[in-house]
Formats: sequence, structure tokens, C-alpha cells
Amino acid sequence: MNTQDTSGLPFMKMHGLGNDFVVLDARARDIAVTPALAIALADRHRGIGFDQLALITPSDRGDAHLTFYNADGSTSAACGNATRCIARHIMNETGQGRLTLITDRGTLQAVDAGNGLTSVNMGHPQLDWAEIPLAEAMDTLELPIEGGPTATGMGNPHCTFFVPDAEAVVLDQFGPRYEHHPLYPQRTNVQVASLIGPDHLRMRVWERGVGVTLSSGSSSCATAVAAARRGLTGRRVQIDLDGGTLMIDWRDDGVWMTGASMHVASGTLTPDWLATL
Repeated sequence: MNTQDTSGLPFMKMHGLGNDFVVLDARARDIAVTPALAIALADRHRGIGFDQLALITPSDRGDAHLTFYNADGSTSAACGNATRCIARHIMNETGQGRLTLITDRGTLQAVDAGNGLTSVNMGHPQLDWAEIPLAEAMDTLELPIEGGPTATGMGNPHCTFFVPDAEAVVLDQFGPRYEHHPLYPQRTNVQVASLIGPDHLRMRVWERGVGVTLSSGSSSCATAVAAARRGLTGRRVQIDLDGGTLMIDWRDDGVWMTGASMHVASGTLTPDWLATL
């Protein structure tokens, strides 16, 4: 089967703290995701609307393989909130309390954290300029950019600015200015974060290929790592985003992210809509 099957194409709509996803499950049927399909699905007026599209496929190395697409049709190796949402879906489906999920970022472990929360180990942060990647060799702790942001890789590149008041930043102007900065050849996610208490950050995010989002799991991990490296916090922090709160714990085995998720609805894309692609 493919996306043009006359029975239509089932999908799920999920969100993690307002960071919303369309999820396609290709474990039981073939689904060919193209940039055109991703862009059309992302249209909040003529499609379904999402920050990221996630495709679940079988894996002989884990419980499932996840592939992520941005709203502009580009791909991303990591999407923490979507990983957490899908992990919760598979846990509910199978009754398992621990999963192994394969992504282009690497092999990720997910566990049931109780009370409806899910924890995902997003792997070790990438701190070397070449791994993030940046355009040239430099210290990633404080980049030669106005504001001295920190660069971090979490399977996707991040640029974190620590500011007095994250609320005061006009993010839809600030974000695109740095998403396309020459130091980031693959573009970057942009975060603005303020320290509001011991091990407690307020963060807002501009995601590459998407724009302003209510939350971002990988951005939260990157910001927690950057804050710890700069001595602003310890390695376990609470991050308050526009859409809710995540707990980030940078441990010896990787950066663990814990938070809530929601399966909003399941539906079917009609053959007539698919025929317009």
C-alpha cells in the first residue's frame, strides 16, 4: 500500500505540551512520506496542521523506528516531544513499561515515569563544533555572536541565548535572524532562556523549519546542557515553556527528558485529499 490507497491514510494527532504532531504508523502498511505530503499535512487550513510529522516504521533493532519531518518538508534527526508522545502510545498499546526506539539521532530508551509521564533518554549532547555542526572550529560555550549564545547538538543543532527576560524577546523576529546564521550550515533551533530560580529556567523556542512552537524537547535538553556548562544551574533542571513544564536530567548515560503527552485524535486522510498532492 502507499499514500494513494483508495481506503485513505490513517493518522494520529498528538501533542507534547502544545508542540503538536501528525503521526503516521507504517508498521502494518507501507507509507511513502514525501516533502510534498509533509508540507500539505502541515497546512493548518487545508491539511491537518503540525509542528512536526512523525513516521513510525518497524525495526529489527528496537520496538520501532521513528523519522521526523518539519513543517517545511525538511527532516530532523531528533524530536524529543514527538518521541515521548509515540513512546507513550506504544506503551499503552503493548503494556510495556520500557521501550527501545531507533532514530537518526541514535538508539533512544523510553520508560514509563508514572502518573502519565514518560521519560526519554535523548542521548549524549554533542559539544564539539564539528558534531553540532558549526561552520568552523571554535569554542561552543560562547559563540562569537552578539549575546554570546551557546551551541549544542542533540541530533539537531541548537543556539541558546541566556537573557534577562525570555518573555520580553520578540521571538518571531529574533528566531529567524539566527536560524540562518552563517555559523550554522544546517540552520539551527534558537532558544531564549532566563534563570528564574535555582535549577529553574524559563525558555521559549524558535524551531528551524517550523517557527515559534509552544515547546521543544530537544531544545529543552540543549538549554539544560548549556545552562549547566555555563554554571547557571546544576544538571537537573525544571524548564517552563509556553506550553508547560519539562524536567531535564543530564546524567552520565545521556540527557533524560520527562513530561506529559497527549493523543488528541485519530482519523483518516481521504483519498480525495491525497489525490491533490
